[in-house]
Amino acid sequence: MKHPDPSLLIVGGGAAGLALALELADRRPITLLRPSSDDHGASRWAQGGIAAVLSPDDDIEAHIRDTLAAGDGLCEAAAVRHTVTHGRAAIEWLLGLGMPFTRDPDPRSRYPYHLTREGGHGARRVIHAADATGRVLIETLLDHVRRHPHIRLRDDLTAIELLGSRETGCLGARCLDPQGQLHELPASDTVLATGGASGLYQHTTSPHPACGEGMIMAAELGAELRNLEFQQFHPTCLYDPEGSPFLISEALRGEGGYLRNIKGHRFMPDIDPRAELAPRDIVARAIDAEMQRDQCRHVWLDMTHLPRQVVSQQFPTIYSHCVERGLDITRDPIPVVPAAHYSCGGIATDLTGFTGVPHLYAIGEVAHTGLHGANRMASNSLLECLVFAHAVADVLKRTEPVPSDTTTTSAPAGSASNICIDPTHVKALMAHLRSVMSRYVGIVRNDNDLNEAARQIEAIREQSRQMQSHYRPDPALSQLNHAARLATLTVAAAQARRESRGLHYNRDCPSHASGIPRPSRQYLNSD
Repeated sequence: MKHPDPSLLIVGGGAAGLALALELADRRPITLLRPSSDDHGASRWAQGGIAAVLSPDDDIEAHIRDTLAAGDGLCEAAAVRHTVTHGRAAIEWLLGLGMPFTRDPDPRSRYPYHLTREGGHGARRVIHAADATGRVLIETLLDHVRRHPHIRLRDDLTAIELLGSRETGCLGARCLDPQGQLHELPASDTVLATGGASGLYQHTTSPHPACGEGMIMAAELGAELRNLEFQQFHPTCLYDPEGSPFLISEALRGEGGYLRNIKGHRFMPDIDPRAELAPRDIVARAIDAEMQRDQCRHVWLDMTHLPRQVVSQQFPTIYSHCVERGLDITRDPIPVVPAAHYSCGGIATDLTGFTGVPHLYAIGEVAHTGLHGANRMASNSLLECLVFAHAVADVLKRTEPVPSDTTTTSAPAGSASNICIDPTHVKALMAHLRSVMSRYVGIVRNDNDLNEAARQIEAIREQSRQMQSHYRPDPALSQLNHAARLATLTVAAAQARRESRGLHYNRDCPSHASGIPRPSRQYLNSD
């Protein structure tokens, strides 16, 4: 039947989804699905800030050059220029919403807000709210969203698949409530802002990262997935086996922090002339090599040579968190280790966020816009969220909504059974999948490991398929199925890339391949 309400459905409530909702709420009724807990996703855990050309001492071309260099040959120049040139407008939009960025206390500063520098950047261009930019950003956006009468927030539903087909395009989403009941949310247009796929790994920089659910849901309707092999590992996550994941911002290195191996030697100047401010792929591999060489579980990030007041005042969140864990970072070095942080690949989109599937858009980490190439530069991610949220909004403002027709939607995936699955079985299989990905598809790879990963993941997929056919729909089981399918595609992309580039390093082909670098492109089979 046709639904007369031409609403917009946004799946995901991080920075990208919230920004889009605010931009369009005065034009169209919006339903926004987001988890009830802000611990999910990645946006609120971003500490460093948002990269944009704001200082009179910086310029657009310099930011473009830095981004292209970090992306190691796979950035799409048009996407880089589009994102960077819209950076100032995105920041001014946030300031208009009351975003409390940290002001620069120096009266001689040529820009009123403090700008820091992070890895890969040749200038200070990262605007921030102390060292909790993501949290403050989400709080600012969410406050406006909750007060807008045309935005309906739903935190009681989990999207498990998209409505529609490859012929009709996207018609909304099918969801589960906490009781396991299915719900359909028809929409004239649907935007995925579901995050990346760091949740495929054991050790991550946020407590509850996405596992690529949005990527697989889009691929089921025929969307192209691109560059899945490029998974970024943030170089410095707090090493604390007993505690929850906690990111140690790159801004600490931007303000003068040193990386030292377990013996106390500062090793980054030996590896790259940019030292601690080299791009993340280089720093993460260097840390991994030091850990392997010394057979240790972490390296040190040393801030003890910097003034105590500067460290505690500029990084109050990190300072306080470490104190709570018994560590005074002004006196003691911080034990750090790389952890899965960001997916540079995702759903291929154009500069308007369009996926190629009618009525389906993607923004934020779930999308591959071409900005990041083979390695994302620090603090370009929140910028991308904002710029492409505005880009999608601009398109949808000019598009006449078409009432959705769900008469051609497919039947729900999985079983019609009323038997509930034991959640411990799903949890154990997901843990096994993460173990396989971490062991065989991590920072440094080789052909034998990738082949073994493919073999083990296929066995996990078979078990998840059997579970899905025997038990009633379940959010955790759906996540496992999505994760296993995306892991299969990720390994296949890594196997097919016969070179090392950016975040993908294979010991069996350690150099760049000859010729023009090409992105990997994948489509989901009908299985």
